Amino acid sequence: MRKTLTIASLLAVSTLALAGCSADAGSDSDGDSTGGGSASGAFPVTVETKFGDVTIDEKPQRVVALGWGDAETALALGVQPVGASDWLAFGDENDGVGPWAQGLYDQSPEIIGTLDPSYEAIAALEPDIIFDTKSSGDQERYDRLSSIAPTVGVPEGGDNYLTDFDDQMDLISTALGEEAEGDRLVDENEAAVDAIAADHPEWDDMTITAATKTSEGWGAYIEGAERVDQLEALGFDQNPGIEALTPNAGGFSVSISSEQLDVIDSDVIVAFPIYIDTTEITDDPQWKALSAVKDGHAVVIDGDVSAAYSLGSALSRQYALDALVPLLEDATKS
Repeated sequence: MRKTLTIASLLAVSTLALAGCSADAGSDSDGDSTGGGSASGAFPVTVETKFGDVTIDEKPQRVVALGWGDAETALALGVQPVGASDWLAFGDENDGVGPWAQGLYDQSPEIIGTLDPSYEAIAALEPDIIFDTKSSGDQERYDRLSSIAPTVGVPEGGDNYLTDFDDQMDLISTALGEEAEGDRLVDENEAAVDAIAADHPEWDDMTITAATKTSEGWGAYIEGAERVDQLEALGFDQNPGIEALTPNAGGFSVSISSEQLDVIDSDVIVAFPIYIDTTEITDDPQWKALSAVKDGHAVVIDGDVSAAYSLGSALSRQYALDALVPLLEDATKS
């Protein structure tokens, strides 16, 4: 697994996986647009957020992207942030993005902290807009950011990193005057997923668990979390055993003791480590005792594949699908 992850970012991801403060995404969005309805490219535009409406008078030129996946969303829309947070610690040398997005910057961005960003560094970049669309939804953080520049924060229901893919794209594309391109990217992703599902009717009604292990123990994602949503879009059904458990405070994950690990057993399991070595999953006796594991129906991902799956950006999703689908095909062979 990636060894360069910063402690702050990884503890955040750990907490969100097992205690609900997650960078994992999956909201209960009802599909209503969070944008302001202007024609694509026309300004001013108004973006609706949890904190109220944000009006952008003209096309932003200096963008700071702080939320989970915000920088890659802007890049997918053809806009290069001058400052960006690197939640998965890809590194300054990689412009804070995964291999699927490298080379998209003409000039490297200033890398800004994640949980505790330097507001002075952000202000020094003189942004005309700040994106924090997939973040904690903390009022104090928003107030400090919005005192620097107009800030597009989380939508209603997006606290604790629960902004979903569609809403994140809608918020950012609207603010940048790129709604048509945002719609195209969402449609493109949906078409790719639909095609895979159509090619694998055998996945319909198979139960699946999206599980993780950290230094604090095991956890799994509930229905509504984006990691589960991605698998359900391929035709799988959420493991009812996980669905029956009480979620953590964040509302999208559950903690599971090693002694109760059999609750994650299902037709298929997708698991990944956070801030631990992959062998701490694969060598775990309780893991090896699961029926799905013994029968070859479990997938363990790490490194860039896990990062792409977890990030869930417009740029990383196809990378994740290209790697994950063959693994799922192998795991679902009779």
